Amino acid sequence: MIELDDRLRAIRDASRQLAEDLRGRALAIDADPDAMEEHLNSDVFELFRITETPAEFREALPAGLKLPRGAAMEERGNCLTNAVSLIEAARGDLATVLACPAPGLPGVVVEVLGDHRQREVFFRALHGGRTWPFFAMTEPAHGSDAGAMETRFEPDGAGGWLLFGSKRFIGNAARGGVGVVFGRTGRSAMSIRAALVQLPAPGWSGVRLDTVGLRGAYLSELVFEGVPVPGEMMLGGHLPVAQRGLWGALKTFNQVRLRVAAGAVGTALAMVDYVAEHRKTAPGLDVAVARAEAAREALYEAAARLDRKPDRAYWSSAVKLAAVEMGVSTGRWAARVMGPGGLLEHPLLEKWTRDVCAFEFMDGTSNMQRLHVERGYQTGDADG
Repeated sequence: MIELDDRLRAIRDASRQLAEDLRGRALAIDADPDAMEEHLNSDVFELFRITETPAEFREALPAGLKLPRGAAMEERGNCLTNAVSLIEAARGDLATVLACPAPGLPGVVVEVLGDHRQREVFFRALHGGRTWPFFAMTEPAHGSDAGAMETRFEPDGAGGWLLFGSKRFIGNAARGGVGVVFGRTGRSAMSIRAALVQLPAPGWSGVRLDTVGLRGAYLSELVFEGVPVPGEMMLGGHLPVAQRGLWGALKTFNQVRLRVAAGAVGTALAMVDYVAEHRKTAPGLDVAVARAEAAREALYEAAARLDRKPDRAYWSSAVKLAAVEMGVSTGRWAARVMGPGGLLEHPLLEKWTRDVCAFEFMDGTSNMQRLHVERGYQTGDADG
């Protein structure tokens, strides 16, 4: 069992303080994810954006806003730190977290693959809290199978590139202003590259998809018809060839799976809390609490192992698989014990039962995670 030290407990408590604010915004954002103006100046959104930004690119705190103890997290790439924080934020409402124009996953990729100038372009573009970033990997025909990727970069004859192809299920992309797009410069695995794209740009179009859950994430479909990409915005040019594109994506995916698992665990804990508050004698409550808390401990362990060995995918896949299954079953249990019409009477709980099902499809379905887990056993990753 992972024992949280004073620093991690402070981070957990600081994140827990944000939950009430996130819950208070959840239903409004779910009903109309385009109506964000009233939320963008909130202290909570400011905190998410500023604490996820590297100190050298961080804007000054707005007048009157103070970081709660533990919120100034300089170890943004630390998996255990991120897991502790995101579980508590998701206990408020994960879709509201995803609606925030903060660096998030695209910021992780830019920190892994970007040079100083590219990092500056990306993080400074988010100043003011009116620009959403995006991470574009998944494609309509092949999902997140990078080996089958069809999006491509073609030379423009002047040192830059033209981007062609399409992406689907990309968070915040249709309203995005800056982000990372993966594509090919050739047919080999080494040809997969990532570019920093700033919008608006000619040849770019995007539309929000009508989704059942996680509506605040603003999942979108994108089409590229010769979008110009300056040569200096191709990420990873300063890195060895083997680390320029797919390597960065795979390293990032290990962290993403932990974040998805944290979202599932936090949402399950939120549902358990809600049922306990409204149904004091709910059958199976003790079991639901125990399962959610066990999943949280397993996530802490997986995060700590990934911090020690960041290239091993087994633990992130295993904990994502287990956390999602637990979260979905907790949602079904909550709907059942609230009784006929219970979800109509409790719209926030009804929303969470929709949202938690979306985790199955984020960064690889459960069947894909089972393949990763099997491969981990075969290669010995499960032993680390």
